[in-house]
Amino acid sequence: MNKNIKNLIPSSTLRMNELSQQLEKQGKTIYKLGFGQSPFPVPAAMVTALRQNAAEKSYLPVNGLPELREVIAKYYQRTQNLNYSAENILIAPGSKMLLYAVQLAYDTDLLLPAPSWVSYAPQSQIIGRQTHWLQTTEKDDWRLTAEVLEAHCQNNSNQKILILNYPNNPIGNSYNKKQLESLAAVARKYHIIILSDEIYGELNHNGEHISIAQFYPEGTIITGGLSKWAGAGGWRFGTAAFPHELKDLQKVVQTIASETYSSTASPIQYAAVEAYKDNPDLETYRINARRILKMIGNYVYQRLHDMNITTPKPEGGFYCFINFEHYRNLLLPKGIKTSAELSEVLLNEANIAMLPGVDFGRKPEELVFRIAYVDFDGEKALEVAGDIYQNKELDNDFIKNYAPKIIAAMDSLENWLLLK
Repeated sequence: MNKNIKNLIPSSTLRMNELSQQLEKQGKTIYKLGFGQSPFPVPAAMVTALRQNAAEKSYLPVNGLPELREVIAKYYQRTQNLNYSAENILIAPGSKMLLYAVQLAYDTDLLLPAPSWVSYAPQSQIIGRQTHWLQTTEKDDWRLTAEVLEAHCQNNSNQKILILNYPNNPIGNSYNKKQLESLAAVARKYHIIILSDEIYGELNHNGEHISIAQFYPEGTIITGGLSKWAGAGGWRFGTAAFPHELKDLQKVVQTIASETYSSTASPIQYAAVEAYKDNPDLETYRINARRILKMIGNYVYQRLHDMNITTPKPEGGFYCFINFEHYRNLLLPKGIKTSAELSEVLLNEANIAMLPGVDFGRKPEELVFRIAYVDFDGEKALEVAGDIYQNKELDNDFIKNYAPKIIAAMDSLENWLLLK
């Protein structure tokens, strides 16, 4: 067996989702805060386009459908004022595959803020590279700072890849312009390639996503897709935008693609063209999705705050990174010393599925977790947000009526803590 994967374990998010489903089959009500899948339906325009192109069966170019790459380049120009052409865009069956392929193509170690999404480091391990964890603090809302990146680079001069994800999974916050400018300056100074995972970019709660490529265009590769904002995770569709300065690296990634997945499914690519057009209906969809996630995120944040569970206030996506440190002395006598142990207890005693911080690169003894507040009927919520609540603010009645399991999950957690 390959030594790089001998001790590899399955994806934590997928494992927790499967375990939750098993418990549900046993008749238990599980509050599924562990699996970060968009609750929203795929937009109607994309579904119609997929239906119309279902008969497309020919292999498409390895780098993707030309029409699709052209509309994606225009999308980045329109939304981020970035100067890409169709030649800069690469299409793959999921951005996860592109993140892996770039690491495989570029012979260097990986830099990761701790915490980071569960699959980045295992991908590096599979390839046989080292992951260098860059520590963050709760004081900085778990964000990577330019000072920490600078300190690492001063003592490690080899060129590396930094994966920066924002809005962030697992934290739920993002970076502002000043923070991105500072990180970009350090990356440029030390010739670090930034893999900017912006899969949640369209779900910035205020609709104000800024790409670090605006400040470091020559060294930034942007990855994205349709799994989060468009609810199309099962479509397995991802994109990468390479700067002209990294065209040689892009060619290597395309070669890897040609020898592995060949091309992304043709009907999916034709349908994806609709997703990147300047379509008022899609913008309405995104605005209402952001409104819903912001409202629910703020509700969850306030409930956790009232329980003395600390977390940064959500700014994008649908996650909170929560800390039970306040309860450590109550949990120790019960033999609960790690996030993994507390995760198991919460699932069995409070029926709450959440992922322990150790899965995201934090130390096992830190009582930190990621929760995903998406356990609600996204289709119904979108419909009501665009109808009854079209001209008024979403309120607690909205959550009570259309996201009751979120309330029940917070109630269950609060009751469990009171019993402790």
